Amino acid sequence: MNYSDRDYDYFVSAAGRVNIIGEHVDYCGGKVFPVALSLKNDIYIRANGTDRIELSFADITDKFFLDVTRLGDYRKVKYADYFAGCAFVLREAGKPVFGCDVLSDCKVPFGSGLSSSAAIEVSFITALLTIAGEKVDPVEVALLAKKAENEYVGMNCGIMDQYASACGKKGHAMLLDCATLLCEQVPITMGEYRLVVANTNKPHSLVESKYNERRRETEDALALIRKKHPVVHLAEVTPEMLSEVRSSLASPLYNRTKHVVEEVARVEKAAACMKRGDMPALGRLLRASHVSLRDLYEVTGRELDALADAANDFEGCLGSRMTGGGFGGSTVSVVHKDAIPEFTRFVTKRYMRSIGYAPTVYETEISDGITVHSL
Repeated sequence: MNYSDRDYDYFVSAAGRVNIIGEHVDYCGGKVFPVALSLKNDIYIRANGTDRIELSFADITDKFFLDVTRLGDYRKVKYADYFAGCAFVLREAGKPVFGCDVLSDCKVPFGSGLSSSAAIEVSFITALLTIAGEKVDPVEVALLAKKAENEYVGMNCGIMDQYASACGKKGHAMLLDCATLLCEQVPITMGEYRLVVANTNKPHSLVESKYNERRRETEDALALIRKKHPVVHLAEVTPEMLSEVRSSLASPLYNRTKHVVEEVARVEKAAACMKRGDMPALGRLLRASHVSLRDLYEVTGRELDALADAANDFEGCLGSRMTGGGFGGSTVSVVHKDAIPEFTRFVTKRYMRSIGYAPTVYETEISDGITVHSL
């Protein structure tokens, strides 16, 4: 589509994200360590003076028309549900929602585990607030976006994706406490190393996968642990507490909890590694995280294991792990900057031999979250 065909008033974008470490602990009240990426969802928008949102896309021909007086009616409409959900929660929050013409151009690959859905939600909520003349508070936007995904779309995610998409800062990783939303912006100090993201290209949907099942398992484990220890979140459980309640937890629940307890500790160590520039230690933490996600949390699968194993066998890679919800999606690796081209060739060849098709390795930068420009 030629963007000049329409006279839009604002350009709004929000970032995809990659989580360096801290997987499946955000909804358990733990700390995570994501960065916002230069892969973004772009929104072009103008108010149209009607009660209708006209929604079009840069890469597909489908168009949708959302009646702003009937925003609850689009929960099962593919492509439109995320946008309708954002408008729905905004109106529920007492914010004005005006009719508008919208063009969405998503550069975050769908199903990649890089949070295309969060980038769409955060950018669209910001765009709707902008044309309404409302203040844009990135944390409030993140919370509204999470509400849209949880309650409208039906994906029971935590706050990490939306927060990283909205609040990312160029050149920094976010040490985010998901229980309190306290966030420390940690400067990226990787020296000669870089973060490299690789997509398995396995189609997946977290709503339809076992993601929600894993969340239920952590809630079941927490309910049992609370009979002995007055914790609010599963991330508060210590190794000593876990040892005490081991006999009360069936094997799957114990394994899920063990992953959370150990992953929470890895996040703190990883942030310390980043602050002092200790990339070999950070790489070892990534490797341990992947093993835990594979063996204890059981969210990797053949494709992610093949991609992480290939990366971890490459001499110039200090460590690699799955990132995102799992069941497909991407890996994140710490790779020497001079070895990235050879790393790409090596993991592509190994992955193709194991799986039968190629991964995609992204050259991306660490970026700001939300940007808004008047056109």
